[in-house]
Amino acid sequence: MSERRTITPTHRYRNNDKLIGIGNTFWNLSEEHGVAGIVGDLHDGVFRMADGHEFVNFTVCSYLDLDTHPRVIDGAVAALRRFGVLDHCIPRTRVQTTVLLELEESLGELFGATVVSAISTAAASTGLLPLMASGHLGNGTRPLMVFDKNAHVSMANAKPSCADETEVVTCRHHDLDFLADMCRRYERVCYVVDGSDSLGGYAPVEELAELQDRYDLLVFYDDSHSLSAYGERGIGYVRTHSPVLDERTITVATLSKGFGAGGTAILLDGYPQQTRRIIERFAGPLGYSQKMNAAAVGAAMASAEIHRTDELVELQGRLRSNIALFDSLLATEQSGSTYPIRVVPMTDETVVEAAQRVFAAGFYVSPVFFPIVARGTAGLRVMLRAGQTGEQIRRLASVLVEAGAQPAGPVAR
Repeated sequence: MSERRTITPTHRYRNNDKLIGIGNTFWNLSEEHGVAGIVGDLHDGVFRMADGHEFVNFTVCSYLDLDTHPRVIDGAVAALRRFGVLDHCIPRTRVQTTVLLELEESLGELFGATVVSAISTAAASTGLLPLMASGHLGNGTRPLMVFDKNAHVSMANAKPSCADETEVVTCRHHDLDFLADMCRRYERVCYVVDGSDSLGGYAPVEELAELQDRYDLLVFYDDSHSLSAYGERGIGYVRTHSPVLDERTITVATLSKGFGAGGTAILLDGYPQQTRRIIERFAGPLGYSQKMNAAAVGAAMASAEIHRTDELVELQGRLRSNIALFDSLLATEQSGSTYPIRVVPMTDETVVEAAQRVFAAGFYVSPVFFPIVARGTAGLRVMLRAGQTGEQIRRLASVLVEAGAQPAGPVAR
């Protein structure tokens, strides 16, 4: 009997040995210290656990608190009653009700784009990126796919399937010089990056637009963290600042964060109707029977209406005020930006214990560590929201200082 072969992985685009081997240590430590795997009931903005412990959650992506808005909740219920089905489980390319079409028309008007809905940004990226790699989204040329080193896992997971269609490389975070060099060397380049990332930063949208004009660069953005929270009518950072809103720019953004509903919007400009059909038929999960259900659509429709009113402007103003208050109390690398996320620096050795101390005081801030962030750059992630009170923010800041955070002001300098 011949000897069985063992497999040596190439780890060209993914390394689970490293990912789990290092990251799981921190996750286990977090769970052991009670700052992961938490279960509780939410009431009036406060979580209560079975043992009676109460805490205010400062790690929630609903930046405008629209996920608890009565009109959004009522919209979800009304849609269920109107359409009479939660999820008509068949690909929309075969048979569909009007539910998704109505939402896409509403969002298209709101954002000034052609909108295709998806169940999640992960599903959207998984489906769209290989089509971009093969040139079917673009001008027909297979581009070099350049993934930003910090691109969210929902995008980075598409590297292997993209590599079956074209060449794939990874560049340093926002490395414009590298991109320009690749544009000079390849017929076409596609850059995959977060328009707004989960650790508190925006993409250099205007600088990328210059490369788009000069070299016909194609850019794929995930702008999930700025939708609703940023821009007129909540159109997000990318659509507010990019002068290149045509077939060279494709954006996906979840409707589950600032928008307060569920699902994802794919924002397209300059593509013909047949491109929509290609997406619906061949973009992987977008062609499956899994799509936004009626409740999520109803919630999104109600949220879209709020986005057309002065209430959105008021909520955005409250969010900016809360961000400014936090920055006046604590020093972070994100201080002074409009971004609603702050990462309070800690060491790998102290981050979980610090999170536990803050949680005991009645607040939850998530400890972030490798592979969420680069090794040696651990911290406590704080997400500011419109509905948080000044008293809550001040109390949290005080507890964070006690746990080792750097206060703002003369001491920080």
